[in-house]
Amino acid sequence: MKFNTKTIHGGQHDVDPAYGSVMPPIYQTSTYSQSTPGGHKGFEYSRSGNPTRAALERSLASIENGNYGLAFGSGLAAIDAVIKLLEPGDEVISTNDLYGGSYRLFTKIFEGFGIKFHFIGMENAATIESYLTDKTKLIWVETPTNPMMSIIDIQAAANIAKKHNVLLAVDNTFATPFLQQPLDLGADIVMHSATKYLGGHSDVVMGALVVKDKALAEKLYFIQNASGAVCGPQDSFLVLRGIKTLHIRMQRHCENGKAIAEYLKAHAKIEKVYWPGFEEHPNHEIAKSQMRDFGGMISFVTKGNNYDEAIKIVERLKIFTLAESLGGVESLAGHPASMTHASIPKEEREKTGVVDSLIRLSVGIEDIDDLIADLKQAIG
Repeated sequence: MKFNTKTIHGGQHDVDPAYGSVMPPIYQTSTYSQSTPGGHKGFEYSRSGNPTRAALERSLASIENGNYGLAFGSGLAAIDAVIKLLEPGDEVISTNDLYGGSYRLFTKIFEGFGIKFHFIGMENAATIESYLTDKTKLIWVETPTNPMMSIIDIQAAANIAKKHNVLLAVDNTFATPFLQQPLDLGADIVMHSATKYLGGHSDVVMGALVVKDKALAEKLYFIQNASGAVCGPQDSFLVLRGIKTLHIRMQRHCENGKAIAEYLKAHAKIEKVYWPGFEEHPNHEIAKSQMRDFGGMISFVTKGNNYDEAIKIVERLKIFTLAESLGGVESLAGHPASMTHASIPKEEREKTGVVDSLIRLSVGIEDIDDLIADLKQAIG
């Protein structure tokens, strides 16, 4: 089954056995009848499992070419479960350019439990090896990174992880499985903020993990069930519905993203545009080899690195909405230094390029002429 078909049918039963509904029903229940203690039809309590969530989890596994999917109450809840695989004294090597919430969770929560994090540039994957010790248990990768769109060689990172018997987890939120499938490149765990492209309509908050290995899946399921950070059936239904149009939405996100990246690159007031589709973008060739296209996420800085000018631009936008998040059908604009990455200290942000004038765009699926006209009037 090819990807475009998987988004609609992957992991799904043809019809619901009760009444033949084409879409899996929303099983809005907390508990299930048992004929005798332990005698049930596959579900006993909805923290442990729910038929609607199970349908979503099968879909997630299918589109990532994995064997096991787990759906969580948020992307951070999914990350939290991964880090709970570790013990005090363990070490993690992480991308240094990453979502501010991930950085906050790592440093403000798990460092307090004795887990050490190394935040490094991974554009040259070989750099990872110099930070590996016998205490390293996990390599955490974002690619493209948030918000600098850096590209990390997943296969090279996977080779290093396997050589040293270390887990490799890849945050695939920006790319989605439409553009890249990290498990096929050797990753052990794929993570998504399903709030973003998988849901696609800015109406749900959810996270997801996908793995191939049964033993690893069982450990993560135990953590999920014991900690309780699950999503509800209504949210599961919404993300499952969103996945069914992922392939056609991503095609338009990519088309519009390319047009806007090229428009911004040619603009006299723009200093730098970060988009992996440019030939001069660092690791562009790696992006070409591990991604099917280059996505709809773009960051740029204005000339002069002027904070006030960046704020004026995002405030003047009319079709782009100034808001947190990304990946919806509507175009969004954000100011990472004061919004998504405000939890990262200024000196750490600026080491990776997250300067005060940086603007991040999540390019939606509106008419491209309207989006470019909006940017034109906002930038001047």
